[in-house]
Amino acid sequence: MAALRLRGKRWHVQVRRQGHPPLTRSFDLKSEGLAWARQIEASLDRGELCRSAPNAKDDPYLGDIVSRYRDCVSPRKKGGDVERIVLKAFLRSELCSYRVSELSSAHFASYRDHRLSKVSPNTLRREFSTLHNLFELAKHEWGIPLTTNPLSAIRLGGPKLHRQRRLNGTEEADLLRAAFKARNRLVRPAIALAIETGLRRSEMLALRWTDVRLADRCLTVVDSKNGSARAIPLTRFAMQVLASLPRTSPMVFPMSPNALRLAWERIRRRAGCPDLHFHDLRHEAISRFFEMGLTTPEVASISGHRDIRMLMRYAHPMRQRIIEQMDKGDRGDRGKK
Repeated sequence: MAALRLRGKRWHVQVRRQGHPPLTRSFDLKSEGLAWARQIEASLDRGELCRSAPNAKDDPYLGDIVSRYRDCVSPRKKGGDVERIVLKAFLRSELCSYRVSELSSAHFASYRDHRLSKVSPNTLRREFSTLHNLFELAKHEWGIPLTTNPLSAIRLGGPKLHRQRRLNGTEEADLLRAAFKARNRLVRPAIALAIETGLRRSEMLALRWTDVRLADRCLTVVDSKNGSARAIPLTRFAMQVLASLPRTSPMVFPMSPNALRLAWERIRRRAGCPDLHFHDLRHEAISRFFEMGLTTPEVASISGHRDIRMLMRYAHPMRQRIIEQMDKGDRGDRGKK
């Protein structure tokens, strides 16, 4: 049975069970404390919480393993810079003040409901994917005594939605105009090149001058997201952008991911595009490749997509071209006698 005590203006709730460490938490409302206690007792009955660990090393705070994952695992991953930002924000969550033996699916279900009032399901899905991997690593490689992954039973609901955001009206000109005023003179050409080539942010920042062959109108992505190198043909404007850049470093864009992220945040607000993501520039580029008349395999060779089905969400401009081709072959008189 849970013990409840009113301390000051908050209710202090403690759940004790033989063979388990005492679980405690404070609430503003007594009803919230009773609901939490029922969730914890149900989790104990189902065996979802570990028994007492011999020391803090075997039963760390969630914040400790999140920090370890952020500092030791994320830097080795493609896109790890974004993952570190996500984990840094999650470290401010109250969940990080719990020991891992105290956590259950109920805690993350409550966290899910709270987060969905602020972010989209896709954003939360990416966050939970990282946390799920974190618990798997802690359980299987770090020796943390977890009986289950508390995120395995969490459902976000609804299908996974892909962004379809493209540049509208004068947004491209507005972005480049706003970037022209940025203190970092490399941000404007980075934006322009992203629109022309479909490069991911991580690929662009990893680009070296030895990967650029202006004479062949080509650049090579040596280490892409899927692990395979690919060659990207350059438009005339992309050639101009690259030719205008100073070669003072082995890197084409010698700046950190965080520097580009912060500059982008300022530029998109200045340009009046607060909902635009840097990755949307890749979507714009790939959509334009289809509008140029390139075939799906040709676009895949540029974008690096191995699964052609993934490209179909970019291929909406093909519909109009298909209709035009159908009209050319349609006699238009088949209904006449």
